[in-house]
Amino acid sequence: MVSKSKGECYEITSFLISYPTQNLRRKSFTVDVKLSEFKAFIVTPFSFYLTKFSKDSSTNARTLSELRTRDSKKAGMVGLSVGEKHFIQGGIAQDLRSDGRKRLTYRPIYVQTGVIPQAHGSARVRLGATDVIASVKAELGKPSALQPDKGKIAIFIDCSPTAAPMFEGRGGEELSTELSVALQRCLLGGKSGAGAGIDPSSLVVVEGKVCWDLYIDGLVISSDGNLLDALAAAIKAALSNTGIPKVDVAAEPSGDEEPEVNISDEEFLQFDMSGVPVIVTLTKVGRHYIVDATSEEESQMSSAVSISVNRKGHICGLTKRGGAGLDPSIILDMISVVKHVSEQLINKLDSEIAAAEASEDES
Repeated sequence: MVSKSKGECYEITSFLISYPTQNLRRKSFTVDVKLSEFKAFIVTPFSFYLTKFSKDSSTNARTLSELRTRDSKKAGMVGLSVGEKHFIQGGIAQDLRSDGRKRLTYRPIYVQTGVIPQAHGSARVRLGATDVIASVKAELGKPSALQPDKGKIAIFIDCSPTAAPMFEGRGGEELSTELSVALQRCLLGGKSGAGAGIDPSSLVVVEGKVCWDLYIDGLVISSDGNLLDALAAAIKAALSNTGIPKVDVAAEPSGDEEPEVNISDEEFLQFDMSGVPVIVTLTKVGRHYIVDATSEEESQMSSAVSISVNRKGHICGLTKRGGAGLDPSIILDMISVVKHVSEQLINKLDSEIAAAEASEDES
């Protein structure tokens, strides 16, 4: 069956001749069909295309390149066969996932600190094949009129187009915005700052006059699922690695005058990390919830709930994605599970951060 697409290209949605899958993945074929002015190019194992034949070889090469680019984007989206879907769902139901983990087990986590010398603090976290970087930059600013006793914190996430084909163009922009909003909700609490995992009041130098503005930037280098948890872990490691210059007020301001401050080049203040949370995402696949879902597992999810928990077991924030609704009673059970899982994750992450900082000091 041949269906027309944009321009002069035609896509064959079904084809009478079938080839072994392994051959399609290794080669490109040219197939003659009963249309004298057309040639059919099998560009990848995902699609068949018809395109007008041109005597200009450069035009043919350009057309073929465009089709390959289009198909590479399709390949970047997780497309699973019915058998693969049943395999993933069946394994989760039996508490044995495709990579050998149990439902509530994380992949190995690796931390490297001090990866960006220009930042006040930075860290790189790898969670399986998911690879992210977070950096912290501090600048002196002025508190807002509504919250004169608090500093300002902003979180920005960028998804590198090289991380996955789906991140190219608007897809990457939309996901970046979604991740930024979710991290702010989970780490910074509500608009009033209530429940914030990072205490903004500790950033004030002179109330109503001077404060530190923290800019937390995250970069997704490689994506294989569970980006939110990985980014939160990277931010926690970057904050642990952050040293903010000590500020001394030279003279108390009078009236509307701006205070004079001296910024030290030798003394730095460290964050109190006891309240900085981790994020644990419970992804629902079938009837069960799993943590640290891979891209293939996420493609089968009906919903996911991300909960941020600090070392004291306090819930700092919660966000949900996916169309399926959740019964309120289930949320309480999920929070109980997350508290148990987060304790193990925090211990593992703190151990990795300490080892990374010790390695950084030695080098």
